[in-house]
Amino acid sequence: MRFRRTAVCAATATALVAATAGTAHATPPIPTRMAALGDSLTRAAGSCTVGGGTLCARNSWSTGANPAVGSHYSRIRELNPEVLPYNEARAGATSADLGRQVRAAVAEGGIDYVTVMIGEGDACAASEARMTSVGSFRNRIRAALRTLHSAAPEASVFVASVPDPVQLWQLGKDDPAAVKAWKDGGVCQALLADPTSLSAGATERRERVRERVMDYNAALDRACREIAGCRYDGDAVFDHRFSAADISSADHFHPSLAGQRTLAEVTYEAGFDW
Repeated sequence: MRFRRTAVCAATATALVAATAGTAHATPPIPTRMAALGDSLTRAAGSCTVGGGTLCARNSWSTGANPAVGSHYSRIRELNPEVLPYNEARAGATSADLGRQVRAAVAEGGIDYVTVMIGEGDACAASEARMTSVGSFRNRIRAALRTLHSAAPEASVFVASVPDPVQLWQLGKDDPAAVKAWKDGGVCQALLADPTSLSAGATERRERVRERVMDYNAALDRACREIAGCRYDGDAVFDHRFSAADISSADHFHPSLAGQRTLAEVTYEAGFDW
C-alpha cells in the first residue's frame, strides 16, 4: 500500500508538472488586432529617405506595412490576413505617456496583441540630472501594464528592452557627421554631450546613463512577470550589437530602415511562437 500510494503521488506530480509546463509555453492565439506602444523608435522616426518624424510609421518594427522591414504585423499577417494594426507610439514619449497609450489602444476594441518599447526617452534627457528616476519608471510601467491586463486580460503582451545607449555613442563618436548632428540638434545630451571627450568625467557619465537603462530594463522585466500573457525579450534588444548601417544617416540617432528591420528580427525571435 505504501509503495502504491507513493507511485500514484509521483505520477500525479509528474502530470501536474507537465501540465504546468505546457500551459507556461502554450502558443497564444494568432492576433486579430495588434497595437504598438512606445516612442519615436516604434514610430520609425528617421527611417524615411525623405522627411522623418512620425511620417515613417510604415517602417515600424512593430506595426509597419513596408515589406522591406518584416515587422511583427507583416509576419502575423502571413498567418492571419485579417489582422489590423494600430500604432499608438508617439515621438518624444516617456514612461509617463505609457498609460495614455494603453487607454488609446484599448479604446480601439478587441486588442489581443500589444508590443511595448519604452524608456529611450526617459534616459535621453537634456541632462543626466533630468533622466527619469528608476522608481518613477518602475511605478509607471507597472501601472500601465496592469491597466492593460485589466482591460484586455486575454491579450498577449511583448515588452522589448531599451537599446544599449553607449553602443549608439560608440557607433557615431568617430563620425564627424554624427558628432555634428548630436551637437547641433542637442540630441540626448545626458549621453551625447561632449561626444568626442574621453575624459574620466564624460566616460563615467555615459556609464551612469547605461546603468540607468539597465535598471529600466530590469523594471520592464519585473513588471512583465507580474501579469499573465506578458513576455519580456530577455534583454535581446539591449544585448544586440547593432551596426552603423542600422543607424539613420538623417539624424544619426534613430534606427534606419535597416535598423528597423534588425529590430523586427531581434524582437520577433524573442517573442511569441506563432
